[in-house]
Amino acid sequence: MDSVLLIVAVGAVAAGFVQGLSGFGFGMVAMSFWAWSLEPRLAAVLTVCGALTGQLVAAATVRRGFDRVRLLPFVLGGLAGIPLGVAVLPRLDMDAFKLVLGTLLVLWCPAMLMAKQLPRITRGGRVADAVVGLAGGVMGGLGGFTGVLPTLWCTLRGLDKDVQRAIIQNFNLAMLLVTFATYLATGLVTREALPLLAIVVPSMLVPTLLGTRLYHGISEARFRQIVLGMLTLSGVAMLVASVPRVLMYR
Repeated sequence: MDSVLLIVAVGAVAAGFVQGLSGFGFGMVAMSFWAWSLEPRLAAVLTVCGALTGQLVAAATVRRGFDRVRLLPFVLGGLAGIPLGVAVLPRLDMDAFKLVLGTLLVLWCPAMLMAKQLPRITRGGRVADAVVGLAGGVMGGLGGFTGVLPTLWCTLRGLDKDVQRAIIQNFNLAMLLVTFATYLATGLVTREALPLLAIVVPSMLVPTLLGTRLYHGISEARFRQIVLGMLTLSGVAMLVASVPRVLMYR
């Protein structure tokens, strides 16, 4: 049990710093630690709570505006997606899910990093934004991965770092609030989770604040490199966690 508590604490520290720096990624980083030792639904509860705490801290320390018109399609799509993710969670093969998502990130993000000029998507408008928000909501319901696809999408949209941060930060905050409330309402937050939640929240606070301070000093180009690099590493971590399990049960 002591080793589990240590893993939970270390995962919260690492994930909190990443979320403070980039505005997303708590779930991806935390799961790379917790997937080895925690039951998937328990890990999902810890991830959503930790990510929500980080977004509340970021909302107070990294204010980057609130563009309601730009944000609304993402949020409406996300709100439709959360119940789908929560409904699928008990039935989902999390290892297969992480294998698919990890493969996508490992193939796509390094290609974007190496490209001299990132492809820029200008079509689709608010409908496309809502579809991406829907996908983010589904992934949020599955375990707090709300920001992965919207972050990748905003990067492809060519948005500057403050506009992207504002969208992702406010979208994540809204999605995580609804997701955690849904977890509470459906009984996913069990008595077993409470001692671990008491470790996650204080462990991540200082690292999150350190990450938000570093964010202020980085350039546009460096920010995109960090975002794509962290998405790539998250994909690698998901593959490392999922491939052995998938092969084991073949």
